[in-house]
Amino acid sequence: MASICISVSPKPHSCHSSIYCLKPSIALKPSQLQPSIVLRNSCKLRGSTSRYTTVFKASIDVPFDMKPGGSVETDKLPTDVRKRVMEAVDSYGGRVTVGDVASKGGLKLNEAQKALQALAADTDGFIEVSDEGDVLYVFPKDYRSKLSTKSFRIKIEPLFEKAKSAAEYLVRVSFGTALVASILIVYTTIIALLSSRSDEDNRGRRSGRPINLGFYFRSSDLLWFWDPYYYRRRQMRMENDGMDFVESVFSFVFGDGDPNQGIEEERWKLIGQYIASNGGVVTAEELAPYLDVVSANDSMSDESYVLPVLLRFDGQPEVDEEGNIMYRFPSLQRTGSSPRSGRKEYVGKRFNDWIGGVGKFFMEKKWQFSKTSNSERAMVVGLGGLNLFGLIILNTMLKNTAVTPSGFITFVVDIFPLLQIYAASFFAIPLVRWFLIGRTNAKIEKRNQARKQWAQVLERPDLSLRRKLLSARDMAQRTFIGQDRIVYSTEKDFADQEDYAAREWDLRFREAEKSD
Repeated sequence: MASICISVSPKPHSCHSSIYCLKPSIALKPSQLQPSIVLRNSCKLRGSTSRYTTVFKASIDVPFDMKPGGSVETDKLPTDVRKRVMEAVDSYGGRVTVGDVASKGGLKLNEAQKALQALAADTDGFIEVSDEGDVLYVFPKDYRSKLSTKSFRIKIEPLFEKAKSAAEYLVRVSFGTALVASILIVYTTIIALLSSRSDEDNRGRRSGRPINLGFYFRSSDLLWFWDPYYYRRRQMRMENDGMDFVESVFSFVFGDGDPNQGIEEERWKLIGQYIASNGGVVTAEELAPYLDVVSANDSMSDESYVLPVLLRFDGQPEVDEEGNIMYRFPSLQRTGSSPRSGRKEYVGKRFNDWIGGVGKFFMEKKWQFSKTSNSERAMVVGLGGLNLFGLIILNTMLKNTAVTPSGFITFVVDIFPLLQIYAASFFAIPLVRWFLIGRTNAKIEKRNQARKQWAQVLERPDLSLRRKLLSARDMAQRTFIGQDRIVYSTEKDFADQEDYAAREWDLRFREAEKSD
């Protein structure tokens, strides 16, 4: 692991003046295998024996295997992390700190830092260092196109997504197709066995005649099997005309998926944005509406529930003058985005103004047994019962009827155990789901109510909580790092960055003259 280091610390060597000048020097530490770049300000005031040295220092850990022209570093990142980082970079205009990306994307700080380093290496991005040692990552406007040109993985990702969606859809429709196939097979076999009793010669012909099974099935439903825009149109169809037959069968048996899929990412985004917009200092009570906590009516003897937040965003506890515990997140207090850039701040606003369906507290969605309507559910249950009834009749006929072996009958006898398993699972799986969903929704409701109560406590705080919240706001700060504070950039050669030295020297010299 390599480390680029730029440090800031004034070091007086017996002095009476505050004049500085900048002389860059490069210090290498081969014993630690960590290259270190150190900018030193050193000058002597005319007519004085004083000397000051200022060292600007910032540390950036870079993996040794990250080499220009080598493998695409971004390909080593998880897809969701890469997408969230790129969305954060876009939202901040291409100039970000690690804290900006971590809070916007709800990522751990080390995840955000690693992703930014990989993205900068692959897209010709560069690093800026401020006079206080803050590190900013700057990306060109066309960094997405540069990355897609280099990365073969990003090029083929859409194909994998389409293949994955197609596979998931085939699994979904296969269960409904199996119901239709099972009914056809069962009742065709019953008719064939009945025909064999009276006329052996006509058995084959009669088994192939059209059969009216007493239900309506549209052949157009089968066209949905290969609909490439199924998932895009599904919600619209459900709102207007309900589900199709095939998806109604799957929805009844297996449900419609996790309603809270991806909601943990939204939780961490909420928390990160809340902390950043409140100046990087919050209380435990402010985080409670977004975490899994006990009810506000129950007394909490500790604030250990904030530990996951501290670990993710590198927070640390602090105590104010009144003995209240606050939580400071230094990395979320520094930003490369100008407060005048038009970004929406969320202090004192309802969160559902900027993220749909979420209010002042984090709310989980309850599971639904099925999104099918009552009529659709009745049709599915009726067909499932018809299939089960047919299997019972067929099982009795196969045991009590002497049948001359034939290709079709033999095939049905061979797969008969599978047909029985399918018919039993058709009702067993929904029954088990019904019990599990009831228990799960009870827990979700309990957690939602606890978070809602904490949000209500914050809306109407008592005197002690109000003082604690005001103390947190007093301790908060949000620092914008502008271009005027940049002392080093990897975009330029080291020798070309002497302008800052001249400006700094002139500024200190004028300050010294005024003080004299």
